[in-house]
Parts: sequence; structure tokens; C-alpha cells
Amino acid sequence: SSGINAEYGDELVNVMPNSEYVKRGKVDMKNLVKQAVENQYSHIVVLNEDLKKPNSIVVSHLPEGPTATFRLTSVKLKKQLKRHGNATNHRPEVILNNFKTRLGHSVGRMLGSLFHMDPEFRGRNVVTFHNQRDFIFFRRHRYVFKKNAKVGLQELGPRLTLKLRRLQKGTFDTTGGEYEWYHNHKNMDVSRRTFFL
Repeated sequence: SSGINAEYGDELVNVMPNSEYVKRGKVDMKNLVKQAVENQYSHIVVLNEDLKKPNSIVVSHLPEGPTATFRLTSVKLKKQLKRHGNATNHRPEVILNNFKTRLGHSVGRMLGSLFHMDPEFRGRNVVTFHNQRDFIFFRRHRYVFKKNAKVGLQELGPRLTLKLRRLQKGTFDTTGGEYEWYHNHKNMDVSRRTFFL
């Protein structure tokens, strides 16, 4: 992994409670999943890169799946954001917005399960997954209380956009795995009015 990918991995670790960043090296996904199950992890998140830029992310719910593969775009690290705040170690609230279809509910539940269901409200941290036209926008903010009882939001970073490519039953298996859904751009990108999430 490149320096930017390691830096991005560190920022994802700061967002997700009880997580750790491990360099994958040349370990293939099946062995990585096997090791994670043996170590009793609940999820595995793999960040892939191309030309030293993160381009996709694989999220697998352990031990039995499902596994989702997302295309990753518009990646901005915390230091690239203007007037960003500094995060605390409190568990964030999770907002899942506009996941309306059956597939959307599955993807939203899987993304939401990366975080504790018991947020620490004292930290005022919020993580948002907003679905708009099958693009999932990820943002992390903190409530800021201003004078006269007004409330604002301060972005903490990182910022990214996800596009679902595949949803597979079970853990990662490219040869024998059964796909619940996969993006076929020849058939699916014909209409701009049809959305899947």
C-alpha cells in the first residue's frame, strides 16, 4: 500500500470504533477473511488502490457475510478539508438516509453495523451515509453549539463517495460465491431514472 492509502486507512480506523489498521501485503482475501474469523473480528474492510489512489473498498460482515464491493471516488482526507475539526474518541451516532429498496436496506444495515449501536452522545459526533441516485456519500461531523441556542455542523473528515458494484452472499469468494446483486453497466446504466438503492 502507498503512503496515501496507509494515511486513509488510519483515518478510517479513527472513524470506526474498536478497529485496527493492518497492512495487507500479498495476503489473498480468502486467507485474510479466515484469519479475521479466527481472531473473532465482526467485519473486515479492505481498501484497494490503483496508481497510489484508493479506488475501491470491500466490506465483509463476518463470519458468514454478506460482502459488498464499492467503487470509491471523491476521497478527501481530513487535512484536505477547509476548517475541519478534530475528532474525539466518542462512539458516533450513525445516520442512514434514503436507503429505500430491499437492496438499499441490506446495504444500509451492513454499513450501519460497522459502528456501535450505542452512540456516546456527549461526544456530539455524527457519521452519515446518504444515498442519492445510487451514490452513497459518507461524511463525519460534530455538532457545534453557537450563541442564541443555534446549532451548526463542523466536518471532521474523511469525506468519500461510494458506488455499490457487487453484493455477495457469504464472505469473499470470487470463484464459487453467489452474488445477490452486481452492477452490469451495459444493462443498468441505460436509464437515468432507475435506481437500485
